[in-house]
Amino acid sequence: MIPAAMHSKPSPTFEPPVIAIIGGGVSGAGVAYHLGRTSRGERPVILVFEPRAELGRGLAYDTTDPAHRINVPAAKMSLQPDAIGEFQAWIEARDAVADDPGAKRPDGSLFPRRRLFGDYVACLLKPLLEDGDVRHRRAAVTSVERHAGRWTIRDDKGGVTEADIVAIATSHPPPAAPGRLASRLAAHPRFVADTTKPGALDVIRPHDRVLVIGNGLTAADVIASLAERGHDGPVTSISRRGLRSRGHPPVPQPLFGDFVSDSAPSAVSLLAAIRTAIKAAKAEGISWHGVIDQVRAQGYDLWQALPVAERRRLVRHLRPYWDVHRFRIAPQVEAVLDTAVAADRLEILAGSVADARIEGERIVCALQPRHQRQPLERSYDAVVVTTGPAHGGILETQPWLAALAASGHLSLDPTGLGLACTERSEAIGPSGKADPSLLISGPLARGTFGELMGLPQVTEHAFFVATEIAGKLRVNATGAIPEV
Repeated sequence: MIPAAMHSKPSPTFEPPVIAIIGGGVSGAGVAYHLGRTSRGERPVILVFEPRAELGRGLAYDTTDPAHRINVPAAKMSLQPDAIGEFQAWIEARDAVADDPGAKRPDGSLFPRRRLFGDYVACLLKPLLEDGDVRHRRAAVTSVERHAGRWTIRDDKGGVTEADIVAIATSHPPPAAPGRLASRLAAHPRFVADTTKPGALDVIRPHDRVLVIGNGLTAADVIASLAERGHDGPVTSISRRGLRSRGHPPVPQPLFGDFVSDSAPSAVSLLAAIRTAIKAAKAEGISWHGVIDQVRAQGYDLWQALPVAERRRLVRHLRPYWDVHRFRIAPQVEAVLDTAVAADRLEILAGSVADARIEGERIVCALQPRHQRQPLERSYDAVVVTTGPAHGGILETQPWLAALAASGHLSLDPTGLGLACTERSEAIGPSGKADPSLLISGPLARGTFGELMGLPQVTEHAFFVATEIAGKLRVNATGAIPEV
């Protein structure tokens, strides 16, 4: 709730409302960018809390690893929902891939190094930062509390900020090692529990036998990064279903199917509709990519049509299949994996790690293959966890999030995909009541909005959240601000 004093006509001591955005990755930077450009009248103070030197990078686009590439063609990436080709135009205007000849594919599409997209977002924000329309507080938030109708935010640099509206745009939580592995292997120098930490893979030697737990995009990045470093040892990648992330089609595919006109009432009926559409598309010479892209485009409406119980069923049983088709690996990364498989250096297993122990320098793992009773005992020199974000544990990742939940302002989404929020992205507490001054931006709102793990959905949602905030702060002719 904006203080009552802010509902009266401006006076010489009138202060503009303060918007605090916690997290300066693409989600938070996108909210700041769109809000800074579109706010009219008495401009709000837009303050982004982000420890990194630049806004717009986050975990994904702060990497300097040359093997890390965007997994969406540059022509489909943009911070502007209505100018989807802006990133590629930005690249071409600056000849930004001149030192990266591998970025361009035979069909003309661009898959540049991932850091370049962070450069692009930082470039767009630079004028707003220089003009003071957006302010970057290079600090990590330590506490967020509600006092007298405003939010009090403390950070690790000793700052105390009073804000009227807070947008939580923090990054994905780190992966969680399965079972007892974290405690069993923590003492081993080549147990890599979190690949997002700088230099995490530096401990792995060129000829090491490596077990990668997980088989999605992060696993593919790890294998490509090791290859870039000259690693030639054997690698085993294990996941419950042994599903390897798929690649892009040789040529762009048209969208195919309609899943909204007669929305599926259950996870099973949605799966059946997708399978039917894939079969029909194949008969017309269109690959499954066109069908999955249509499901993705209509994802919000499809997700809203499903009851919560069916959303949970979809997440529990079908999410891995969706992820490997939806989140495709860059062609350059796919080529690395194909080469490793062909050379028998990469083994992909369906199963789980039942147990592990340290024996000298070795890590001895009991692998339980799927649909087999007898476990396999294998020895490795290194184990890398790439199981993906542990969204269900988001409240434990940072003390201020846990405190907000304890004070009744935040709760987990029932699907286990992040934080509960309304269709206006307003946070919902344990009581079920929404707080109009606390919003969730980006992947942590996935439980409500469905598809929020990649572009363009993340940037579209950032624009949506910025629009919601602007609506709460819209100034009329007399300078009065409506209640929020």
